[in-house]
Amino acid sequence: MYHGSPLLLSLLGPLTVKRIEGQPNHLLCSLVFVIADIISALLIRATGHTLQMAYRQSLNSLDIVDLLKSSDLLSSGDIAALVYLWNPFTIAACVGLSTSPVENLVVILALHGACKGLVPLAAFGWVMSTHLSLYPAILIIPVILLLGYGPDTPPRKLFLQKGYGKNGDNHSSDNCGQQETNQSKAEVTFSWRPVIHFLFWSSLWSAYVLVLCSISVKPHGSLWEMFQRTYGFILTMEDMSPNIGVLWYFFAEVFDFFRSFFMIVFHLNILFMILPLAIRLKHRPCFLAFIYIAISSMLKSYPSVGDSALYLGLLGLFLDELADMKFSFFLLCGYIGVSLLSPVMHNLWIWRGTGNANFYYATGMAYACLQIILVVESVSAVLNHDRKLRKLSVTKLRDGNS
Repeated sequence: MYHGSPLLLSLLGPLTVKRIEGQPNHLLCSLVFVIADIISALLIRATGHTLQMAYRQSLNSLDIVDLLKSSDLLSSGDIAALVYLWNPFTIAACVGLSTSPVENLVVILALHGACKGLVPLAAFGWVMSTHLSLYPAILIIPVILLLGYGPDTPPRKLFLQKGYGKNGDNHSSDNCGQQETNQSKAEVTFSWRPVIHFLFWSSLWSAYVLVLCSISVKPHGSLWEMFQRTYGFILTMEDMSPNIGVLWYFFAEVFDFFRSFFMIVFHLNILFMILPLAIRLKHRPCFLAFIYIAISSMLKSYPSVGDSALYLGLLGLFLDELADMKFSFFLLCGYIGVSLLSPVMHNLWIWRGTGNANFYYATGMAYACLQIILVVESVSAVLNHDRKLRKLSVTKLRDGNS
């Protein structure tokens, strides 16, 4: 029945051993998950402070820092940490003894290490998150962009535009203009050294994890069997138990002759979005990671509310950029409605027998539509924010020239 990491099972398994009275010891497991959520919230807070400081420095260099209107009481990192920690989805995943808190912790650890420039920590978080749930493997792109370019900044064309403009307008200070231009070019240049270090540490951590897994599963089977029982179980979707996703009902109804085809289509649907989003949002790698996590949470084989808790917590890191996002109230009401209707429909169908699968699946479809709207509107809001920065930068240049 268990299709997860043998290393995680070796850590959490002893905590679920039944007592003499016959009751499982859930208290220790709950305590572990609570600690994991608290550490995740602290890492989100530290990551938010790093992103905000880097973004303010970038806007200062462009002389458009007035665009940021952050709260004097709480920064975006504090709000994101509170949203993650007190999110009902986070609490539900913790109370339900899901392994999502541990999986979310290693994902946040990878992003935090990449933002801080801690290459071994970023590599460890990415390797462990991929080992636990496979889908975070696509986060290698935003992690590499974070290590190569640094935290989120305005579009890099603005730095070049500002540098070249000042160099061309002030002929009496050529040295100063040349220095600013070189500085602008340095901000755009991709640094390969931390990326090479990241690949080295990732290979090292991967080999270490595989060795530990081979030792752990040796009494029960081979390492290849572990891959079949974990990653193969995720990719082939052998379990059709109802969940909050949209794939279980589809593959329960589709003909077996077309099952392999649609399985490839659904899995490749995530990969098709990686490259276009990376090209368009390469100057915002942390936001790109948020988009990747939201898309994978929507299209993964066995989603849970813990996946939604992760990307909703990361959403709070971009309050300044998403201030003008549309349909915010609609999305809030939709998430509340789906959260209330989904367990009701599940109870009516599974336990009382007065409903059917269509009632429960309708809540899953509505939930998927809400996630699609959230992804589309958040990307649109960030792009509009970048257009505002471009207009302000052009205005500053014209005022300086005049």
